[in-house]
Amino acid sequence: MRASTYGRWPTARAEYSLPRRDSSVRWARRLTSAFLAHPVDPALTGDQLLQDATLVVSELVTNATRHGDGDCRLRLYAAAGLLIVEVHDSNPSRPRVGPMPGLTESGRGIAMVRHVARSFSVTSDRGGGKTVRAVLGPS
Repeated sequence: MRASTYGRWPTARAEYSLPRRDSSVRWARRLTSAFLAHPVDPALTGDQLLQDATLVVSELVTNATRHGDGDCRLRLYAAAGLLIVEVHDSNPSRPRVGPMPGLTESGRGIAMVRHVARSFSVTSDRGGGKTVRAVLGPS
């Protein structure tokens, strides 16, 4: 993890490369918990943020490992009272974002992420693939 300042705001950044396998989701949750265990910003504390962050990371890394073509990258940024979660994978297809389906066991991840995040976006990357971003923080 790197710590620095942005203006008067303390910042922290971490980036992890995760292989395309199911165990990467568990590792991503652990890495996120460790990142938030030593916050550079007092606004980024509390059980609710930790729960929201691990949910978002779990869903985004699950999508990347299931639908991506190789390793994925998890990036975590903390700045100005916000936690920014980014997951990059090499598949250029955008995730389907729609209403939460009924009682099905899959297809709800992005809807849940959008529900807990302050903002959500998908960006196509020049080198191929995409980056999915969710911004979390106190309301």
